[in-house]
Amino acid sequence: MKLRTGLLLGTAFLAGITTGPSIEHMAGPSLGRMFSSSAFAREIAADANNHSDTLRLLTLFGTVLDLVRAEYVEPVSDKDLINNALDGMVSGLDPHSSYMNEKQYKEMQIQISGKFGGLGVQVQEQNGHVRVVSPIDGTPASRAGLKPGDFITEVDGKSLEGMTLDQAVTKMRGDPGTKITLTIIRAKEPKPLKITMTREIVHVQVVRSELYDKVGYIRISEFDDDTETAMHAAYDKLRAKAGGKLAGLVLDLRLNPGGKLDQAISVSNDFIPEGEIVSIRGRHAENNRRWDAKGTDITNHLPIVVLIDGGSASASEIVAGALQDHRRAVLVGVKSFGKGSVQSLIPVPGNGAVRLTTARYYTPSGRSIQGLGIAPDIVVKESKDDDGIGYRESDLSHIITNIGGNKSKAPIRTDLPSIASSIPSAPPDNWPHFDIAKPATDFQLQQGLRVVRAMANLPPESYPLSQPPADKIASDKGTTEKPAIVPPSHPDHTPPERTPNDRVHH
Repeated sequence: MKLRTGLLLGTAFLAGITTGPSIEHMAGPSLGRMFSSSAFAREIAADANNHSDTLRLLTLFGTVLDLVRAEYVEPVSDKDLINNALDGMVSGLDPHSSYMNEKQYKEMQIQISGKFGGLGVQVQEQNGHVRVVSPIDGTPASRAGLKPGDFITEVDGKSLEGMTLDQAVTKMRGDPGTKITLTIIRAKEPKPLKITMTREIVHVQVVRSELYDKVGYIRISEFDDDTETAMHAAYDKLRAKAGGKLAGLVLDLRLNPGGKLDQAISVSNDFIPEGEIVSIRGRHAENNRRWDAKGTDITNHLPIVVLIDGGSASASEIVAGALQDHRRAVLVGVKSFGKGSVQSLIPVPGNGAVRLTTARYYTPSGRSIQGLGIAPDIVVKESKDDDGIGYRESDLSHIITNIGGNKSKAPIRTDLPSIASSIPSAPPDNWPHFDIAKPATDFQLQQGLRVVRAMANLPPESYPLSQPPADKIASDKGTTEKPAIVPPSHPDHTPPERTPNDRVHH
């Protein structure tokens, strides 16, 4: 079966993409009789010897539909029942497959355009609860401090218990300018958190960049239709800003839940001069494919660091895995999410679409990261109490299995820069609290910049970023105590912690 569909690699849809199924009564004959008289049923009946179990189960399905229509406490439309049954059939396969009715599919297409109303947070259903996959850069959710793994339990004081994901998302949506208060349960927080924010029209800016001395920084928040074009333009701008003397690059894929396969391939191609980028293998051999680099490296072999964390998933992991396998970049951070599957978006004419897992993908070394994730080359935690675990693919129910065997292990690297052994795995106790508006407080970014500077033979600095004065950072914390800023060459720096999970593993 040849699939002619878009290939997706995201962990979840944007909040607001899906809404509840439309309620529309459809009068008609017994659905049990309709099934037994359908063309599909007749085809099965004609070959009953080979399809007896299928025929029996279809009959059971029709019988249950008739029972619910007749006996449920309130009238339910046939369309609602069928939509729910279809969704259950597909979503029960794995966490990333789903059925979208026509209305849901249209809303998804609108929001993929990159402009929509809401909070700017990607959510996913997990065991009946609404879990945050990732806030989107520059949105109310990001500015308010929502984090991957947060569970949203209430909206404006009203519980979401018993609601579908569609219903919960609908409650979070509203007119731009209106306020909303979410109740959040967060790991290691003793009490639920109340977070108030203002809804707005969300413009998704998937790429942003900064120049820190001679080192470029590019942040990719997701992979949409124009990600590679925007990333390439950002790099050209950084190079021009550096007077053509850019010394290295930090590529930030943290909290990037994925997106389109072709964009992950195109971004990887911009940094890998030759060889395989990724391959996918599915049930049907004719759909198996391999993509190779086309001999272009827009940086002309500059040193690269890629930042990853537990929110780096799918398309992000393809890019990180390709650059790691080719020894083209050093990965800094904590283990990635571990989504090694590919979804196809298959339209059902006049009736929405099916988002179906159709393949696993493999990095250039032949490893599958499904349920395992990608281990960084240098472990750097966001905070001292960050265990680097969080929610990942392996925590979701009924995930597809990893069939990579020993090939799922990360290749051993012997080419890391000497500074790797002096990079601390966690910030010191008095490191300032992370503030998204103050890059100097981003410990993982600071260490990534240190690594790039060392690889580029640039002189070390206290910390590479142009940062606010230490007393200004400290005053924001309500104290005059200055944070400890230790030069890279300080002898007290300890090697990064290594754990059993530092092999290939949200």
